[in-house]
Amino acid sequence: MAGVETDRIQPVDERIPLGSLSLRVFRWSARPGLTTPSEALPDFVLVHGLASNAKLWDGVARRLAEAGRNSVAVDLRGHGHSDKPDSGYDFETVSADLAQLIGALGLRRPVVAGQSWGANVVLDLAVRHPDLVRGLVLVDGGLTNMRDTYPSWDECWERLAPPPLVGLPLDTIEGYFRTNHSDWPREGFEGSLGNFDVRPDRTIAPWLTRERHKMILHELWAQHPGELWPRLRVPALVIPVDNGNAEWVAGKRAGADAALTDARKNGTPVRVVWFLGDHDIHAQHPGELVEAILEAERSGFFGEVPPA
Repeated sequence: MAGVETDRIQPVDERIPLGSLSLRVFRWSARPGLTTPSEALPDFVLVHGLASNAKLWDGVARRLAEAGRNSVAVDLRGHGHSDKPDSGYDFETVSADLAQLIGALGLRRPVVAGQSWGANVVLDLAVRHPDLVRGLVLVDGGLTNMRDTYPSWDECWERLAPPPLVGLPLDTIEGYFRTNHSDWPREGFEGSLGNFDVRPDRTIAPWLTRERHKMILHELWAQHPGELWPRLRVPALVIPVDNGNAEWVAGKRAGADAALTDARKNGTPVRVVWFLGDHDIHAQHPGELVEAILEAERSGFFGEVPPA
C-alpha cells in the first residue's frame, strides 16, 4: 500500500432520516480558507457499488474538499451502517432514496457520481429525476447489459454470486487486500474493510446479506442501460476502466460507443475518459479521478463555469 496520508480533513458522520428509512452519510466540506464561489460550484453526491460502502470514496471526497468542493458519500439501503430493510432493492426505490436524500440535505442540483452498480443507480436517478441532477460521473458502470453476457438469470447468479465470507477471520481479508491491492493508498484499503461488520472475535460478515445481494444483482441483470441513454438529458462523464480483461473491456467500449451515439441524437453532452487499473478505480487512483472530474467541471461540461 502507498504511504499514510497526513493532515486529513475529517467528514461529518451522520444518519439522515427519510421517512421509515435512515441512511448513513459522510459530509465533506471544503477546506477552510479556500476562496471559491461556492454558490456557483456544484456539490457532489458519491454513490458506491454493490456490496461496497461510502468509505471507498474517502480519497476522492478528501481531494474534492481540498479543491474547494463539498460532497456527500452515502451508504445505500442494505449497505454499511444504513438501515437494512428486507425489500426495496429495485432501481426505482433506490433512486427514490437518493432523490429524497438530495432534498433532505438541501443540495441544489449536485453532480452525482456512482461506481459500478452505483453508476447504474445514478443513471436511473437522472432519467427519473433530471431536475435534481446537474450532471453524472459514471465510474466503470452504466454501460453494459448483463444479459448480453449471461442470457439466463440462473447462469448470472452461478457466476457472480458472492463467495461465502461470513465467519472469515479479519486477518484473512486484510491479507487478501494487501496482496491483491498493494498499490492502493491506505484510505482505499481502510474503505474496503468498511464493507464488513467486524465481530468481537475478529471474524467478519458483509454488511450486505447474501439474499439482498441476490436481489440487487437480479435487478442489475434485468436492467437495460441501453434503454436509458436515449432518455438521459443531463451531462455524463463516463469513466470506464481497462483492467486487462479483454472480454469485459470490449463490452465497455461497445457500451461507451452506443452512449456517445445516443448522446449525439438527443444533444446530451457525454464525455468518455478511460482509466487503466482496478474496477474500484476511485479507491486505487482517487487523485487522478478527481482531476478528470475537475477538468470536466472547469471546461464547463457540467454547466456554467464561475469567473476566476
